[in-house]
Amino acid sequence: MGLLTEILLLPLAPVRGTVWIADQLAREAERQARDPRLVQARLAALHRALDEGAIDEAAFEKEEDRLLKLLENPVRRVGGRPTTPARTRTPEGLR
Repeated sequence: MGLLTEILLLPLAPVRGTVWIADQLAREAERQARDPRLVQARLAALHRALDEGAIDEAAFEKEEDRLLKLLENPVRRVGGRPTTPARTRTPEGLR
């Protein structure tokens, strides 16, 4: 951006800063939600809650399915957008 554009957009700096902070917080929350160690810790806590009777079987199964899907299908993000797994070349072709 040019100097003139920066000067004209200066009044919007607080809004742009707030949007940037919100974006950073959302990225960190997504990273933590998909961290395998944290997901496994939540699964262990879920099992303890079921053993202690704090939750019923239906709630346990619903949350367990959600957590297992996080472990099975990690989504990598590059530049804020989801990416697909890299294709690899095999003797049979692209995979």
